Amino acid sequence: MGRIAGPFGVLGWIKVFPFTEYVDGLLDYPVWWLGKGDGKWCQVKVSECNVHGKMLTAAIEQCADRTAAAQLKGLQIAIPRNQLPALPKNGKDGYYWSDLIGLEVVNLQGEQLGKVTGLLETGANDVLQVQNQKEGAAERLVPFVAQVIVKVDLVACRMTVDWGVDY
Repeated sequence: MGRIAGPFGVLGWIKVFPFTEYVDGLLDYPVWWLGKGDGKWCQVKVSECNVHGKMLTAAIEQCADRTAAAQLKGLQIAIPRNQLPALPKNGKDGYYWSDLIGLEVVNLQGEQLGKVTGLLETGANDVLQVQNQKEGAAERLVPFVAQVIVKVDLVACRMTVDWGVDY
């Protein structure tokens, strides 16, 4: 849902880079889970949160000063899935980024491009980060747009794209 970018001010506030569709998407959640993405999460209570440009600033109860806030830099912010809004049942009108991470990416010719390792928000559209271990872990960037994404099959953990291996 986001990443802590660093401290904000001297009173223990943090700057947050949100991964939500809208900058204020995390404001609805009074409890966040912080972690490094290794499965170990720590629950924290958000006492105040504000939009500050394209970032958020937040005060969490366990963070009393700038030094404590600086120690949180780089941590990921998560919200339990059962608290997130439900996606459309048709499966075509939206995905959570976390659902796309790890999917195998194959083009229309059946060539394996790699696995989704992350997503980037560019402003114009989101971009898939796809790595192929066979190519020396080379990263390929694939636009996440309807013209390129042919099919997303979460059950089969596979995404079919109209994208060449030489792009």
